[in-house]
Amino acid sequence: MSPTWIAILHGLGIALAFAAAGYACVALWAILRVPRASAARIDYRALRPVTVLKPLHGAEPRLYENLRSFCVQNHPSYQLVFGVRDPDDPAIAVVERLRAEFPGRDIALVIDPRVYGANLKVSNLLNMLAHASHDWLVLADADISVPADYLARVTAPLADAGVGIVTCLYHGVPGPSFWSRLGRLFIDDWFAPSVRLSHAFGSTRFAFGSTICLRRDALVAIGGLEALSNTLADDFWLGELTRRAGLRTVLSDVVVGTDVAESQLKALWDHEVRWLRTIRSLAPWGFAMTFVCFTTPLLVLGLCLAPGAVTLALVLLGGGARVLLHFLQRRPRDDAFAWHDVLLIPLRDALLLMEWAIALAGWQVKWRGQVLHARGDGSAP
Repeated sequence: MSPTWIAILHGLGIALAFAAAGYACVALWAILRVPRASAARIDYRALRPVTVLKPLHGAEPRLYENLRSFCVQNHPSYQLVFGVRDPDDPAIAVVERLRAEFPGRDIALVIDPRVYGANLKVSNLLNMLAHASHDWLVLADADISVPADYLARVTAPLADAGVGIVTCLYHGVPGPSFWSRLGRLFIDDWFAPSVRLSHAFGSTRFAFGSTICLRRDALVAIGGLEALSNTLADDFWLGELTRRAGLRTVLSDVVVGTDVAESQLKALWDHEVRWLRTIRSLAPWGFAMTFVCFTTPLLVLGLCLAPGAVTLALVLLGGGARVLLHFLQRRPRDDAFAWHDVLLIPLRDALLLMEWAIALAGWQVKWRGQVLHARGDGSAP
């Protein structure tokens, strides 16, 4: 190999190591700067009545526990509306169990197969919205678990007329399988830090299905849920349309839990590639540069291309930041915590890099039996 090519590869190696180490350090900074959840007292007398919309599809492994966490909120006045499209959906039995357990709770069950567009979840929400009693609304996915003060805390910012939506980040709640634990690291070690980093630099261009709170007037201002009937990332577009209407997005200090139930590599791969292609459809140029987030393989590649003291120092710096970030994202209250999950970091980062490359190669995603095409305009016909 000619000296010129050797110099080029050496420079590339240092650049890759520098980029990976730099991202890991900045992501660590973003996590360290997040204030701990506020212990400020809540004036429960000032809270407005709230309707929670929970679209359901099938009896997921921890569905009862997750839905029950919404039944034991300390909010003084709220309604729960659960919705399914299929009258034989096994989730109905879970809702009926909760109705029997909490006879004093305002719980509605909507069974309605009507479809309004390509996004069946939005169709479900549209069918449910007609049964909502209150003007403050909370939309939350079925696989979300929340603390008892969740509703009071996440809805409080809606009192400001300039707020469009309030949304929540989430941490992974793994099942017993190895692949589920690996999937938890996708959320905790990659996705959440990337959002924190974006937010630290002033961006609020996000909204998550884990929680979206908004007032009915804000929903009407963007054309209602009908405006989302053919979108793939309906949660993102609900936030984006309110931002375009001049309203602010608030990232709550509440972090909720989301189940990671995949027990096989294929299921995990398909789920994460769908997520990544959806992200790519929303920010294609930014997504193309996210390879710098996959710390371990880039550091190893950089050291192989440019062995030496400078690259080694970058590897130690980036690797140390990556490990520290992993432990900072663990929660003492998390029963599934295992210190040896740190050993999964190289596999997790390498798998993410491969999924990122596959996500770049196409637009097709599979979701609940549907084959959809993620495109930059958000449509999914």
